[in-house]
Amino acid sequence: MTQPNTSDASTFSGSGHTIAFIGGGNMASAIIGGLVRQGLPPAQIEVVEPWADARAALLEQFGISAQPQSGAQLARASLVVWAIKPQTFKEAAQQTAPHTAAALHLSVAAGIRSSSIAQWLGSERIVRAMPNTPALIGKGMTALYARPSVHTAERQWIEQVIASTGEQLWVAEEAQLDAVTALSGSGPAYVFFFLEAMTKAGVEMGLPPAQAHQLAVNTFVGASELARRSPESPAVLRERVTSKGGTTYAALQSLEHNGVGGHFIQALRAAQERAHELGDEFGG
Repeated sequence: MTQPNTSDASTFSGSGHTIAFIGGGNMASAIIGGLVRQGLPPAQIEVVEPWADARAALLEQFGISAQPQSGAQLARASLVVWAIKPQTFKEAAQQTAPHTAAALHLSVAAGIRSSSIAQWLGSERIVRAMPNTPALIGKGMTALYARPSVHTAERQWIEQVIASTGEQLWVAEEAQLDAVTALSGSGPAYVFFFLEAMTKAGVEMGLPPAQAHQLAVNTFVGASELARRSPESPAVLRERVTSKGGTTYAALQSLEHNGVGGHFIQALRAAQERAHELGDEFGG
């Protein structure tokens, strides 16, 4: 796993590189915020965002005057970050391609394969990324895949950009990004789902809602940090807090009896399949 790069943004600001974002929503804002904190001047950031409210938010938060559509202003971009929905990618790429022929491209759009992006943009210098929403607070987990034409220095540049949002790793095969989407891309929603259930259970057992929420959230935070720091597997960690005949054992037996583990794996498989379908559906 590639650890976050803690260096400043001299690679960007010192060289005068401009980074353009196609789409200015949450994920773009997470990356922009991280780059600004690293030292990248807002003047070296271009954003294309059709929604007026999102443009206003970018201006208020970062001092960036986003444009409603692609144009000649993108020609100065060394890197273009695609942070748009899969269903709008093709049309946006066709509008943008005439202005970005010399740029490196980074896509954070779910499902859209690099072969489709390369065809639409007329460029082989494509990197796909699958981030997740904790990137908004610098705690994201992102998987990256580069097409063969992306050279080592460009990979390192992408790493520095993504490092502003959390940790990262490279996958060897693009198809693995569908599994990444299911596991970590959609993963925060699974955590929130379990937090909802745990909080509801706490309330039903007599705790005030605020206390039930605090207990559930901090249990996830603590257990995740323990798993991150420990050299032992989650299975071993689970066994260490499970005494046969005890309270944890009773809960886990109930989960096993109801097939929760198997159903949960099936849910991730469904997300993986949908990620693959998105490539088929919108990649033509």
